[in-house]
Amino acid sequence: MILRPGTFLQDRYEILDKIGSGGMSDVYKALCHKLKRQVAIKVLKEEFSSDSGFVSKFKMEAQAAARLSHPNIVNVYDVVDEGTLHYIVMELIEGITLKNYILKKGCLDSKEAIGIAIQVAQGIAAAHEQGIVHRDIKPQNIIIARDGKVKVADFGIARAASTQTLSATAMGSVHYISPEQARGGYSDARSDIYSLGITMYEMAAGRVPFEGENTVTVALAHLEDPITPPSYYNQEIPVGFENIILKCTEKKPEYRYGSMQEVIADLRRALVTPDENFVQASAPSMDTSQTVIIGAPELEQIRSGSGRRNQPEPQQNRNSRYGNEPVRERQPEHRSSRNTGTAGGPSGRTKRREPDEEINPGIEKLLTAAGIVVAVLIVIVLIFLVTRLGGLFRSGTPKETETTVETTIPEETTLGDKQTTMPEVEGLAEDIARQKLRENGGLDMKIGDYEFSDTVKKGDVITQTPKAGEIVDKYSAVSVVISNGPEHPEIDLTTLGLDSLTAEAAKSLLEGKGFVVNVQNQSSDTVESGKIISYSPDKAKEGAVISVIASTGPALTNPVTVPDITGKGEEVGEEMLADLGLVSGTVTKETSEDVPTGTIIRQTIAPGTQVEGGTAIDYVVSSGSAEQAKYKYLASIEKSYPLQNLIGPGSASTQLNIKIQLKQTVNGKDEVRDLMGPVTITGDQQLPVVFKNIEGAYGVTSGEVQIVNVDTGEVINSYPVTFVPIPQS
Repeated sequence: MILRPGTFLQDRYEILDKIGSGGMSDVYKALCHKLKRQVAIKVLKEEFSSDSGFVSKFKMEAQAAARLSHPNIVNVYDVVDEGTLHYIVMELIEGITLKNYILKKGCLDSKEAIGIAIQVAQGIAAAHEQGIVHRDIKPQNIIIARDGKVKVADFGIARAASTQTLSATAMGSVHYISPEQARGGYSDARSDIYSLGITMYEMAAGRVPFEGENTVTVALAHLEDPITPPSYYNQEIPVGFENIILKCTEKKPEYRYGSMQEVIADLRRALVTPDENFVQASAPSMDTSQTVIIGAPELEQIRSGSGRRNQPEPQQNRNSRYGNEPVRERQPEHRSSRNTGTAGGPSGRTKRREPDEEINPGIEKLLTAAGIVVAVLIVIVLIFLVTRLGGLFRSGTPKETETTVETTIPEETTLGDKQTTMPEVEGLAEDIARQKLRENGGLDMKIGDYEFSDTVKKGDVITQTPKAGEIVDKYSAVSVVISNGPEHPEIDLTTLGLDSLTAEAAKSLLEGKGFVVNVQNQSSDTVESGKIISYSPDKAKEGAVISVIASTGPALTNPVTVPDITGKGEEVGEEMLADLGLVSGTVTKETSEDVPTGTIIRQTIAPGTQVEGGTAIDYVVSSGSAEQAKYKYLASIEKSYPLQNLIGPGSASTQLNIKIQLKQTVNGKDEVRDLMGPVTITGDQQLPVVFKNIEGAYGVTSGEVQIVNVDTGEVINSYPVTFVPIPQS
């Protein structure tokens, strides 16, 4: 069952995207709405979910793994049954698998490989201390986070999978499986040590030690063939690190390291003294596992159904490499100079097993069946190729068919039995590409990375390695890059309903989606003021600039710019509006602990807005605090001041810029508030100082009404006034 983005599990986990798929499960990125964090959800595939015995084992082991807590282990948060779905909720690690990292870099630098191996070993050691054996250590189950932290995944799943047959798990793990697992014998912590050794081998050599045409061939190689030292493929591997790898990958568990802690200790020493031959051979101990006898005829039957792969023969006896061997010198042309040990003990074992060595009879039938299946597949492929050459699958024009035959026949004549031509899978959907590769020589598709692409549809192949047309070995791996679609997909703005929104609401909506919004105003006789007239473009990607034209209503015949009257006294505000041909609209009183009584708190039309002359401007006036609202302190004055007394002769030709203000001392500080705004009058006039209801500060009973020369700031004259508390109606 494929989970689509937007699907909710347990009304808690929202599926965001599918991020991977393995032999047993599909992995999704999800958002936990309860804890507001992203998680990874690994969902068992249907073929495993239908097996009640396996599901029971899977739940038990996954719950045990959930108890593990270590910096180098992917945390398991929850194990859930939901109908037919069985899944694990895990920590989401943003990074790359070690397998993909090796595919990108090839051979890793020894220090980098040792550093990664130490972190992996620490995580495995923590699990071993809790009695949990992983049983499926491989680069695909090791994740390198973006911060460099290395984490081991799939504890519990691997252990549950070990109860299944070899064919259920071997496809992804047979290259790293221990000999005792391959023959169905008892496995313990030393099995993880072997698999870690193979993983270190791949980091150091850029390849696994055993390869073959099918899983049976590789499994037999783990059981029988001596391992080729990794320095055969990479001369730069230090002797200390190589000997650690060789000891980890001994055929018999008793010859390997006794615990993961011993591996960690030697790896740390290899960082300090890489060219020192410090690895000691382990003394063999009594093997408590049951010996299973396999006869020569049965072994021959297994071999006959599998075919052998071309494996380089080691140039020396590998077990002589640890002990007291002196530091080696690099001699690529004479590989035998790398050994000075003698046969005996573990180093005296021969390349081939004796017929009486251990092998599980149950594996015989499985290996034989696998060989038969491979043979049938090869026959099908050959029939397909023959029919193609015979013209049974010709399509298109006669000219096209002729060209295909001309290019195909020479190619087939140059291919060996173990080779095939790499098909073209770029541009194909992931599942179609995988099937096409399988049909062409059993090629195995590996996803190397996911990348954003504006040209390749999400889920399709962007690039492939090797390229189409190259001659490759059958059953080899093909690395592909899968498209995640555009990083910033194009959004259809017509679906957002912008036409029905105000310009302010539309701007907020678009900015929330990552756009840059440029709003311009324009008059309109048909679109209500504040609403959107138009916008462009209709489709855009995140980060694009969206131009929005907002309506200011019908064009003005007598435009007036609204003044800023906030912070002014009510009387002054009225005068400022009247001077510009505007009128006071609805005046609302509102209590305020911060704004003095009688001061305008806010206005309904923003300052600087163009309006028609005569428009009413609504505003809100402070009535003081809630306590002050009960009373207001009022005073009145009725005076006049002859300005000619101030100016003298020639006053009729002199103009003054005058204002009248109220001065009070409130809480020890002088506060001044305008009672009449600045006016220009001639010096021969009588200046009326008449105010019926002057509202003063709450609780202050005295003040001064002052006549001020605006140009000089000089107080021309002042009159004392007394304020009386009057109950509010």
